[in-house]
Order: sequence, then structure tokens, then C-alpha cells
Amino acid sequence: MAHRILLYIHIASAILTIGPFFAVLPIIKKLRDAQAAAQEAYISTFKFVVRLTMHAAHVLVVSGILLVIFSSWTWTTSWILVPILIMVSSLYFFARAFSPLLRKFTEEKQDREVLSKKLMSATIWYILILLVVLGFMVIKPNLW
Repeated sequence: MAHRILLYIHIASAILTIGPFFAVLPIIKKLRDAQAAAQEAYISTFKFVVRLTMHAAHVLVVSGILLVIFSSWTWTTSWILVPILIMVSSLYFFARAFSPLLRKFTEEKQDREVLSKKLMSATIWYILILLVVLGFMVIKPNLW
């Protein structure tokens, strides 16, 4: 029973780690032409999504570690090791993908068109990386 609860926590945190970024895609498009008050609201929403997904990712990692420890899986299982390698190699990107860009939106004389494109690109890359990791967790391919 405890294993099942831990698994549900892991799945729910995976959903919270990636899902909200699909919701902010339309917001990024609106940032290009938004007036100051609307822009502030959009940026606040985006910052909330970043914080939510960051905390969900921490729960995801901890629950994943516990699932491996309390199961028959090993750390060298391909569908466990490859996502870990992907996540570790992406840590710098995850840490720097959004906050610096969001800060620039509030600075004077910034080209919002360029910033919006960079933010959209970072968001799409984030989603793609996490979808690859999610694919490994769901499909569980044996690569070796």
C-alpha cells in the first residue's frame, strides 16, 4: 500500500512538473503586446508556474529516489539511469531558463518580441526535455 501511495505521489508530481507549462504558452504570446498592468499579471503567473513546477520537481526526485530504494529496481536500470543523466545534464538550463528572461521584461527599452521568442523557446525546450524523461518512465525501455 505504501508503495502505491508513493507511486501516486511520484505521478502527481510529474504532472505538476510539466503540465502547467502547457498553460503558459498562450500567456507568452500575449506578453509581446501587453500593457504594463497586463504584462505584470502575465509575468506573475509565469513566475508562479516556475515556482510550482520547481517544488513539484523536488517532490518528483525524492519520490523517485524512494521508489528505487524500496523496489527491486537498480540505479543502473536503463530507464532510470538515462533520465537521471538527462536531468543532471539539463540542470543549468532549468536553473537559468526563465528567471533572467522574466526579469528583462520589466527593464526599460527591452524588445518584447525578442524576449517573447526566447521565453517561448525556453518553455518548449523545457517541455521537450521533460517529455523525453517522461517517455522513459512510462515506456521503460531496456537499452542494455
